[in-house]
Amino acid sequence: MSERDRLPRLESAGLDGWLVRLFARIDEANLPWLAALTRRCEAAFGDTLVDLVPSYTTLLVVFDPLQLSPDKARCRLVELLTDLAPDDEQAAAGEVHELPTWYDPSVGPDLERVAAHAGLSVEQVIDCHSQGVYRVFALGFVPGFAFMGLLDERLATPRLETPRRRVPLGSVAITGRQTAAYPMQTPGGWNLLGRTSARLFDRDREGFSLLQVGDRVRFVPVDRDTLQRQGGDVTPIEEAR
Repeated sequence: MSERDRLPRLESAGLDGWLVRLFARIDEANLPWLAALTRRCEAAFGDTLVDLVPSYTTLLVVFDPLQLSPDKARCRLVELLTDLAPDDEQAAAGEVHELPTWYDPSVGPDLERVAAHAGLSVEQVIDCHSQGVYRVFALGFVPGFAFMGLLDERLATPRLETPRRRVPLGSVAITGRQTAAYPMQTPGGWNLLGRTSARLFDRDREGFSLLQVGDRVRFVPVDRDTLQRQGGDVTPIEEAR
């Protein structure tokens, strides 16, 4: 195995960051290790730390280059990785969220396509998606957008070949073995299954994002009237792309 293939591996992310690549594949078992390294970095970098961005397999460490050189930051990370052990307690500490979701072709125009790809009925797709409990692995793309997994293998569906120009706020979607809900209107190429009334991003909320890395999420089926009463948008999506 070459040096480049060995894990964990440190990859330069410019003058103010290092990407720590801990794993080669997505797995829920990665979370305790990422949680442990996150806590260690918070303690070891102190005031020089600018940001920590965890993902499925990596942790991006951003520091203040005026206080800490890239070489010294790298040495500090090497020390932290030397005897790293998983933090199971911290990884299990996330909150549990239930997101009310209306599954319907008018707001989930890819339901039938996902069903055909999986060889299932639309009702089976809804049951399969709503019965899962998903871990939040990362935040990104836009504020409040949580990448969640792992989706049942039967529902794994490729992204759209041509992304939509507008995906409405609250849209619940899947791609590959990931699922998410859009916190605001934005372009997107994921497969839309329905819509949630949950307020995923709020500037008046501490931390802004409803969902945080390590949280667990369930999508709870509701009907159109319930979603509307809860403040959800039931406007049918326009199929123009």
